[in-house]
Amino acid sequence: MQALLTLSRAIDALTERVGKATIWLVLIMTVISALNAFVRYAFDYSSNGWLEIQWYLFSAIFLLSAGYTLMRNEHVRIDVVSGHFSPRAHAWIDIIGTLFFLAPMAVAVLYLSWPIFVNAYLTNEHSSNAGGLIVWPVRLLVPVGFGLLILQGVSELIKRIAFLQGLIADPNAKVQGPSAEEQLAEAIKKQRGEAV
Repeated sequence: MQALLTLSRAIDALTERVGKATIWLVLIMTVISALNAFVRYAFDYSSNGWLEIQWYLFSAIFLLSAGYTLMRNEHVRIDVVSGHFSPRAHAWIDIIGTLFFLAPMAVAVLYLSWPIFVNAYLTNEHSSNAGGLIVWPVRLLVPVGFGLLILQGVSELIKRIAFLQGLIADPNAKVQGPSAEEQLAEAIKKQRGEAV
């Protein structure tokens, strides 16, 4: 089991890197969107290429960060019901959900999206919009994103099994302490010299 936990930590490290890199795409997309809107209203000029780049980045953010969101246990859950279960019951729910729902769905999407990407790449598919971009990079995001989600699903499965065996702490436990937003507000107050 220790070898599997080592694999899980390696997958988590990869997911963390991808997730942190993907966060920067939000800033890039926002800047492009703002500049595109400014140019459109100030100079009465618009480009389908710039609009499509925003769509591509939006797709990248959601597809590439799905595994990161799973690792951080931030996907939507029905806490009204599951909040009454023990940590062991949560672990079993996660194991069953991963094996019978997440894994089959993600593998199916990966399997079905790969030929679509390959076809787009081989034919050098372009957007049908005037001034549009090539399509294969965004088509590649689907199998890559779901591949990363599958990897993170494997890591989460390993962690739940290790928890049930008593080898690690509850992976579903929420970290106590200030949220990221509260930490940011505190840092801003310190920078301004305000009392915390």
